[in-house]
Amino acid sequence: MLGSTSVAALRRPFGERLAPAARLLVCATVPWFVCVWLGTSTAPVPAALPAVLILRDDVFAAPRLALERLAGVVAGVVLSILVLHWLPTGSLSFLVLVVCACAGMYLMSHDGSPNQQVLITALVIYATPVPGYPLARLEESAVGIAVVALLGPLLWPPDPYREAASGLEEYRAGLGALLERVAARAAAGRPTGPAPADPFARWRRPYELSAALDRRTERLLLLPPRRAPAGAADTLRPRLRLAARTAPALLFLTRELEIRSSAAWERGQAAGEPAGAAPGPADEAVHAMAPLVGATASALDAALRGEDCAERLRLARELELRHLAAHPGPRDAVLRAGLHLTHEALAEHLGPAGR
Repeated sequence: MLGSTSVAALRRPFGERLAPAARLLVCATVPWFVCVWLGTSTAPVPAALPAVLILRDDVFAAPRLALERLAGVVAGVVLSILVLHWLPTGSLSFLVLVVCACAGMYLMSHDGSPNQQVLITALVIYATPVPGYPLARLEESAVGIAVVALLGPLLWPPDPYREAASGLEEYRAGLGALLERVAARAAAGRPTGPAPADPFARWRRPYELSAALDRRTERLLLLPPRRAPAGAADTLRPRLRLAARTAPALLFLTRELEIRSSAAWERGQAAGEPAGAAPGPADEAVHAMAPLVGATASALDAALRGEDCAERLRLARELELRHLAAHPGPRDAVLRAGLHLTHEALAEHLGPAGR
């Protein structure tokens, strides 16, 4: 997933890749000069650190991450002051500090991620027993966190609709290639191929895109996405819902085709059939699925593009009925189940016109 994220970032236009760097530069330099002007120190590094540690891919999460970091800084400062005040500097006080900081780090965790700022702040202050340093670090961190929380989402904010549309387009292209490969292998009587390293990563993608879009638009109540295309919410969300609804059905379809085709291929190899031989009776239902999978993939591809897929869906349903007439067995019904559910989702997506 990290590799695909990096590749997607490199494919963005230069202006969109420049915005995070400019945002980081502003959010790091502004608190630095503010702290120099206030006279907290001549090199207020803690004021610039929040920009580096908080500003991530999801810039709209910056306010929440800033508050969590500020709470960790306060806890680390208080803990280090108490330990240095009540215990003499030495192994015992260091051990007490580390144990308490680790406990506070996990007690203040969020979504399973420990608040490491508690331990970092406590150790830095313990290693710098200079009068006034704890208060100066707290002031510098607070200035940096405030700047990140207030300016981070406002400086060149990304368009959540555009990012969701780009992710959906990437999912649509990958899904089309997968179904095309599955249909070709089914027509050739060959196994559909081994599963990828993470077989569920592709099918989780629509849910991740929908969740990210909802989360980011909720944080944009005071900052509407001005660059969002007209009607983006009206056209994009139904397509995301369609992708999410069809993902489990298509996962079931590809897995069932893989199992059936692999079993038939192994039986043929055990019987001594030459490679590339025509499919036997045992896998004829899989062989006949090729045009049906292709027609369904074409209809779904058009729907995910936002185009009218009624005629393609009608053709896919006709092929499904022909396959049902030729292969009425219960095992073949299971084979068609994923496509049938996909057809139903497409019909509901079209509304009354798809019935």
